[in-house]
Amino acid sequence: MQNTKRTIKAKDILLLLVLILASLIILSPFLFMLISSFKPGRELMRYGINLNIDLDVMSFDNYALLATDKNGAYLHWYKNSLIITAMHTVLALFLTSMVGYGLAVYNFKGRNLIFLTVLAVMMVPIEILILPLYRLTVFLNIINTYWGVVLPFVVSPFAVFFFRQYAIGLPRDFIDAGRIDGCGEFGIYFRIMMPLMTPAFGAMAILQAMTSWNSFVWPLIVLRTTEKFTLTIGLASLIAPYGNNYDLLIAGSVMSVIPLIILFLLNQKAFISGLTIGGVKG
Repeated sequence: MQNTKRTIKAKDILLLLVLILASLIILSPFLFMLISSFKPGRELMRYGINLNIDLDVMSFDNYALLATDKNGAYLHWYKNSLIITAMHTVLALFLTSMVGYGLAVYNFKGRNLIFLTVLAVMMVPIEILILPLYRLTVFLNIINTYWGVVLPFVVSPFAVFFFRQYAIGLPRDFIDAGRIDGCGEFGIYFRIMMPLMTPAFGAMAILQAMTSWNSFVWPLIVLRTTEKFTLTIGLASLIAPYGNNYDLLIAGSVMSVIPLIILFLLNQKAFISGLTIGGVKG
């Protein structure tokens, strides 16, 4: 019995060490970037990005540059990314949750065909859709606007699939009780079923926000002026053939991670619960 306990304890310690090692490997790029963000650009040009902590050359000057009038474009890029991400996340959760819920709960003609179409769209590479979506954006006259970035990708097939799988496992008794009490279908969804889907909303909020925040190709195609650039495009524009502004690039990259970290910390329980429960239903 004691040998069994020792074996289990040894396995736990080994698993812990493996997880710590994996975490360090995953976090190492961010650690490189974080330490380098406190160094002047000339140090990065001479020695490259490294983990050497030299207090004589390290300072907060790079972060101060982000907010100066000379480089105030960074704040515009940050604001644009926040607005676009918020718009995309809210609309995506609202629309995809209703579509997924409808496909899971209601029986209607063509339901299976719609679901198969959703699965088929998930397999289509995004590069194939760029040209028709761009023509649609031009037709709607939303080029160089927030809506031009948000609308073409606001309904994610993966999110629809995820919400459908989650909603399949919801108890139907609540729906029947709501109908008996005279509640309409929208009332049942918003007042009864949506609160039950909170874990799914938490998981998808993080994934949709990450997708929008890190998007580069589509905003690069739609946005034309510097004032409308998102953070990903703006940081990429700091790399030029005749010189690279590493002082702003590295510090700006570190600051760009903060909103996603905050979002995950606020929704981590719902994120884990939503992925775990949603992955075994249906």
